[in-house]
Amino acid sequence: MEKMAERAMLYDFYGDLLTEHQKKIYEYVVYQDLSLGEIAGLCGISRQAVHDVILRCDRILTGYEEKLHLVERFLNLKHSVGDLYTRMRQYAQEVGKPLPEPAEELFRKIRDEL
Repeated sequence: MEKMAERAMLYDFYGDLLTEHQKKIYEYVVYQDLSLGEIAGLCGISRQAVHDVILRCDRILTGYEEKLHLVERFLNLKHSVGDLYTRMRQYAQEVGKPLPEPAEELFRKIRDEL
């Protein structure tokens, strides 16, 4: 996974477990893509302190994922639902009938939730 996408995903799952200070700095990095200098100016701390907080957050969030595997499970589930949908559509084509509308609706609902 690309580094920024990975950070965003980890933050989405485990960000509430960080302190408010850590959350603020990490959100500047992940969601606003600000530089260390920009974040330092906004938070009134040194660039080195910002760098240290980011590294600490990366370690914390990665540690949670290594223990809980929530992101991995989420991505596997998302992939499985997409695969199931593809197979159901292929089957429907093979038998010459469209996928029933309730099934289509359910797949859309699950896709939107994921």
